[in-house]
Amino acid sequence: MSPSPASKAKGKADEPQTIELISAEVKSSGLDKMRVVGGARLKGDIPISGAKNAALKHMCAALLTDEPVQFTNMPNSLIDVRTLAQVLNHLGMTVALRSDGVAILRTKDITSHIAPYDLVRKMRASVIVLGPLLARHGQAEVSLPGGCALGGRPVDLHIQGLKAMGAEIDLDGGYIKAKAPKGLTGAVINFPVSSVGATENLMMAATLAKGETILKNAAREPEIVDQGEALIKMGAQIEGLGTPEIRIQGVDKLKGAVHDVVADRIETGTYMCAVGLCGGQVRLQNTRTDFLSALIARLELAGVEIKQDGADVLVHRNGSKLKGVDIMTEPYPGFPTDLQAQFMTMLTLCEGAGMVTETIFENRFMHVPELIRMGANITVQGNTALVRGVDKLKGAEVMATDLRASVSLILAGLVADGETTVNRIYHLDRGYEDIVAKLGNVGAEIERLKG
Repeated sequence: MSPSPASKAKGKADEPQTIELISAEVKSSGLDKMRVVGGARLKGDIPISGAKNAALKHMCAALLTDEPVQFTNMPNSLIDVRTLAQVLNHLGMTVALRSDGVAILRTKDITSHIAPYDLVRKMRASVIVLGPLLARHGQAEVSLPGGCALGGRPVDLHIQGLKAMGAEIDLDGGYIKAKAPKGLTGAVINFPVSSVGATENLMMAATLAKGETILKNAAREPEIVDQGEALIKMGAQIEGLGTPEIRIQGVDKLKGAVHDVVADRIETGTYMCAVGLCGGQVRLQNTRTDFLSALIARLELAGVEIKQDGADVLVHRNGSKLKGVDIMTEPYPGFPTDLQAQFMTMLTLCEGAGMVTETIFENRFMHVPELIRMGANITVQGNTALVRGVDKLKGAEVMATDLRASVSLILAGLVADGETTVNRIYHLDRGYEDIVAKLGNVGAEIERLKG
């Protein structure tokens, strides 16, 4: 029998081949729908999964060592995790995804330096293999990424940073073709704008570079801190996590490690907004409030009560009307762009009005026409949306356009009169584990309809 995650917390990771695998095959159907019937107050417990945006980067970091790396609290059922597992397996990594939230990865040898279009096109996070491949293997060819249609999300900052570290990079036929035959060298890299992906990619690359790398205007997200802490367990020398300046002293070799993935703050915030909309009281298990300060401040102004209770977070709203408040998305520690659609949905039933300003992605109001179909009163001008509260929403057939828009329409369905059908829910499978069970267990009437 394999040791439990707790018993392995300070030990070495198991070998991947000793673990019974769950399938990494991606089976989500674009024809599946979600049926939601509104009207229920929410009451009960919702367990929060490990953060998708940390888990994916941890998986890429396992390319940096030939020893096994083990992660607990992994959201292994997510399509993004299983898609990335296929990418990494193509590169030579053995990936074991267990149903108990343990992932064990080992890259004894990198057998291919090419991350092909057919795999990478399915998710933007795949570009994060670029830094680790270059650092350990000295060569990488990575297809320009795909994923949600949220706008440019250019990879130029990744490329400029790796060039500063001595990499030779060309864009050819839709691929980033990079070489560092003599290895990467530490450099001072000053990001013109704070970039989560570039910070993560270059931090991983710098762990095996010669000398010191300094990342200035680095992103400060909790998932980056979690990634850095895992890399330190693997033997990396990193200082300044959670600050705008991260210093990495390159080492010759990284080792295996065991690490528990941080709770998903976006899933946490999504269910906070759900309680704000529906009313009731829900205990969010195994999560925290400190990494959602900007969201919680606005939720409390709107009339939602939130408090930490040990390892859990209690969220409560009585029958009083929500108050309209304004939000503006910003890099961490500001209001997360990944919670903008959920918060906007909550504002549709507020007293008065609230202004939503989106500063991160240019195409992140695609959920607005669908909310209007359900009776919301929203006026969009440029990157701002004025949401005037209405008395009620009405169930309708709506179409999901991206991951967070998908869940915002689920939330709208929870409070709408009648039945709501959300189409194209394959987006949901990329970022929310067991959403039907989690919402159903707290009183929501929700079911998945097979296409």
